[in-house]
Amino acid sequence: MSRITALNPAEATGKAKRLLDAVQSKLGLTPNLTRVMANSPAVLEAYLNFSDALASGTLGPAVRQQIALTVAEVNLCAYCLSAHTVIGGMVGLKPDTIARARNAGAADSQTDAILKLARAIVVQRGEISEYDFDKARQAGITDGEIAEVVANVALNILTNYLNHVAQTDIDFPKVEPGVESTSGPLASVKMAADSDLSNARQD
Repeated sequence: MSRITALNPAEATGKAKRLLDAVQSKLGLTPNLTRVMANSPAVLEAYLNFSDALASGTLGPAVRQQIALTVAEVNLCAYCLSAHTVIGGMVGLKPDTIARARNAGAADSQTDAILKLARAIVVQRGEISEYDFDKARQAGITDGEIAEVVANVALNILTNYLNHVAQTDIDFPKVEPGVESTSGPLASVKMAADSDLSNARQD
């Protein structure tokens, strides 16, 4: 059970109600995460404004969802993995693309580099190595795109951490982080993250 109350949209008032109604109108549902955020309308408004601003950037919705999956896997956030698996499907991501994104990988070389940069930013707490930065550059990622990757990582860390603190009840089909961490495609997530951190320490 969530440690922070998920407000009932039908009982919300004032700014919280207006914001939750906007979420319902946009998504067709009101996720428990936004209902938890609505305890502070300032937090929910900041989250929605940040998300809307990034939606007007260079990185498209599919890439942003892939970043969200990468970050959620590294941060072991079951709520965000579950939510972005569904939302990723809504923007056209196939199951194999979702699985790759959890492992910071993609068939497209530039998207692959973006996801590996996102994972490095999380694991190395922003202090990424020259190696990781150069790999992004070699893939053709621009200054603006690097800035947007950092911003999308920050947005998803906000939701991951709030879910950890609140223990938000998962209202999507549940996806567990690292469920194949001992044998299978996701086995490389921890190893790759450990490698990122090791590279950073050697720089």
